[in-house]
Amino acid sequence: MDDAAEILQTGAVRRTGEGPSPAVSAREARRQVLYELLSGVSGLILALFMWGHMFFVGSILLGEPAFDWLAEGLEVTYVAQPTVVIILALFILHAVLAARKIPAQLRERRRFVALAKELHNAAGEWRSEGEESPLRPHVESWLWIWQVRTGMVMLVLGSFHLVLMGLDILTPLFGERVGIEAATSIARTSAGLVWAYGLLLLCVEFHAGVGLYRLAIKWGGGSRLRRKTLERVEKFIFWFFLGLGFLVLLVLAGWIPPPLAFLLGG
Repeated sequence: MDDAAEILQTGAVRRTGEGPSPAVSAREARRQVLYELLSGVSGLILALFMWGHMFFVGSILLGEPAFDWLAEGLEVTYVAQPTVVIILALFILHAVLAARKIPAQLRERRRFVALAKELHNAAGEWRSEGEESPLRPHVESWLWIWQVRTGMVMLVLGSFHLVLMGLDILTPLFGERVGIEAATSIARTSAGLVWAYGLLLLCVEFHAGVGLYRLAIKWGGGSRLRRKTLERVEKFIFWFFLGLGFLVLLVLAGWIPPPLAFLLGG
C-alpha cells in the first residue's frame, strides 16, 4: 500500500527483484527538494493568511460598522491592495507545485481511485477487528488523497473568490465605493454564494490543517512531538476555524444577527 502511494506521489516505479533502483541525478534531487521547500513555504504562508483572514471576516460578528472600519483601515494604509496580489501569486505558485503530485494520466487516476478504495476498506476492517489487528491503515496516504480532492475544489472556488476580492479592492465595480464593505459582502453571500463559500470553507480548513500536519511530519516535527499530539493539534485547529467560519457565514447570509454587536452598542 505504501508503494502504491509512493508511485502516485512521485511517479517513480521501482523494479522488483535483483538490480539497483533507477538512479536520480544530484541536480534532479536538489531541484525536487527546492520544489518541496517552495511548496511547503507557500502552503504555510497561505494557511497563516487564511487564519488571519478568518479573524478579519469574523469582525462581522461585531456588526457591520466594525467590519467596515477594519476593511477601510486596511485599505487606506495600503495593506489590502498588495496583499490580495501577493496571495493570488502564492496561490497560483502553490497550485502549480502541488499539481506535480496529482495523477495526470487516466491510468494513474485509476490507481489513485483504487488506492482510495483500498484505504477506505482497510480502515473499516481495522476498526471492526479492534485490538486483534495492530496494522493501522496508512493515515498519511489517506490524508494526502483528500488533500488532492480538496485542492481541486479550492483551485476553482478559491480562484473565483480571490478574483472577486481583487475586483472589490481595486475597482468600484461592486458596491458604493472602492473596497470591501459589509453591505456588499452580505448581499453577495445571502444571494446564493453562501453554499459555495461553505464548501470552500470546509475544503480550506481541511486542506490547511492537514497540510501543516503533513509538513510537520515531513520536516521532522514527528521526532519532537508524537504523531498523536500533532493529530490533536490539527483537529483542534480544524474544528475551531471551521466553527468560526460557519458562524461568520450564518451572519453574512442574514440567517442570524451579529451575536457580538452588543459589545459596540449595536
